[in-house]
Amino acid sequence: MQRMTLAALAAAATLFLAACAPMGSGRQDASAQQEANRRAVLAFYEKGLNQKDADAALQYVGNRYVQHNPTAADGPEGFRKFIAFLREKFPNSRSEIKRSFVDGDYVILHVNAIREPGTRGSAIVDIFKLENGKIVEHWDVVQPVPETAANKNGMF
Repeated sequence: MQRMTLAALAAAATLFLAACAPMGSGRQDASAQQEANRRAVLAFYEKGLNQKDADAALQYVGNRYVQHNPTAADGPEGFRKFIAFLREKFPNSRSEIKRSFVDGDYVILHVNAIREPGTRGSAIVDIFKLENGKIVEHWDVVQPVPETAANKNGMF
């Protein structure tokens, strides 16, 4: 009887410890994929928006690229046209990523984009959706940085 009690306690302890154990590689794999997604978006942004090299940036884009900005066209050609516009009209433009967030297949950037050096630029929130490590959708919200604000908190 005492042996059965010890065996039952040992089995219960084993089940308890197994339930408390870390989830294993599934969680680690998801975290690694999220970090890879972040790196892909940061590289896309640097190569495209700052270096103005559309072809280098497009290596991070999937077979489809859905654009939710109403002034931008879908697909790689729409992106190429935007980069050509920046290169021609704003060759000294620069985007500084202030922070980035990852939520599953989404990467969100908080950006200060300055088209002309010496100006305040715009505060931008860019949202990218990735599939299989490639960017497939983009949304953005753009707000000019005002000269004065009703508070002292700043936009970044």
